Amino acid sequence: MSRKLFWKLCLIIATGVVALFYLINLLTSRTEEGMSYLAVEDRHQLTAWGKEAEQLYNAGDLVSLNQWVENLKQQENTWLAIAKYEIDFEVGSTISPDYYKGNILGRSVDWKIHLYFAANPVMSVPFTDQQVSFLIQLPDRMRPGTYWRYTKVTFQIILPAILLALLSFVLYRHIIKPMRQLQLATHNFSRGNFDVRAKKMMGKRSDEFSELAETFDQMAARIGEQIVSQRQLIADLSHELRTPLTRLDIALATAKYEGEGGDNLNRINRESKHIRKLVEDTLTLAWLENEQPQLKQESIELIDLLDVLIDDARFEFPEQDIVSKLPNSAIIENSSHRAAGQAIENILRNALRYTPIGKTVSIALIDNLTQYQVIICDEGPGIPSDLLTTIFKPFFRVDKSRERDGSSFGLGLALAKRQLAAIRGDIIAANLNQGGLKMTISLPKA
Repeated sequence: MSRKLFWKLCLIIATGVVALFYLINLLTSRTEEGMSYLAVEDRHQLTAWGKEAEQLYNAGDLVSLNQWVENLKQQENTWLAIAKYEIDFEVGSTISPDYYKGNILGRSVDWKIHLYFAANPVMSVPFTDQQVSFLIQLPDRMRPGTYWRYTKVTFQIILPAILLALLSFVLYRHIIKPMRQLQLATHNFSRGNFDVRAKKMMGKRSDEFSELAETFDQMAARIGEQIVSQRQLIADLSHELRTPLTRLDIALATAKYEGEGGDNLNRINRESKHIRKLVEDTLTLAWLENEQPQLKQESIELIDLLDVLIDDARFEFPEQDIVSKLPNSAIIENSSHRAAGQAIENILRNALRYTPIGKTVSIALIDNLTQYQVIICDEGPGIPSDLLTTIFKPFFRVDKSRERDGSSFGLGLALAKRQLAAIRGDIIAANLNQGGLKMTISLPKA
């Protein structure tokens, strides 16, 4: 069995999970970065406070500046100050002021604010052209990332759950659809629609489910054929049994009326044997068709088997000639003595039955490298060419003009074909140019 569905699911799940982690990480990092910056209005507010403090500082009105600072502290409930900074070199040589001119003591209003720090950072708004800055600890109302915890939970729990649920739904649909199609096919089959086929319902799908559908179709075809064949077999058997049963009734009634046995009892005995053979052959045929058994594997000497069958046939049909052309030996491996013997016997009896008195039935064996061919030819009426394959069906009948005694072929040829199939053999019928029927039995050597 192929593993297309396995690899398809692996690809979908692996791709989906990797894409999910990548998407969540991307959204989380970008959202975190976007939420780490101060709002535009808060930046403008801090900058405006810095400008106002710078104006008061440049005016030299320290009293007003101090009062403004105190009022702003109380208003925002935070810490703030005006700080002047210089670098004093204690050891070593000095460097150019360009390297430290404009340095700030806190964070710029344009910088990111770490969302994970508990304390609010100190923001710095430097004054113009002086080493002085307006410093303020960021008020709580301006702290970015207020909803970061909820956003983080959404990205790490809620969003993955939703996306995995969608992925599960896609996989469920992908798997449940063919299962429902198989269920529908099984339901239709159980209601007697033996022509239903699941593979057609799968469309172009090619995976384990399509293989399962093919297996179902093979099972449905075989079971359907068996059921139809059994129905036909039962119908044909009931039809075939009517004639000998009717003859039995007549023979019994005559014997009862005449008060003696004689020919009537012989007729009853003959019809009873005929019915018994019909029933036995029907049961054997049904067993071969339904069970398709693996027969006992053994080595058989085909020539010895044919010699026995020919001797029995000469005893039973003394009014027909049997001519055989056989080699000294023909060994067949892995076959069944019983199946091969019964099949060849049925075919030989059929040939003798339809061969007129005084005519000949010939038997020959040909060695064809991998198989032996047993050829049985009779001098009977033959079969119409369009019926050469039909004669192997149970209770096949030709028209009355071609029947020797008004009866059908019965189960002999049908049973022979199935017995040969059970040992990997085959049989083909053909008409002879000079008249009569030729049966070619093929049996593998091993």
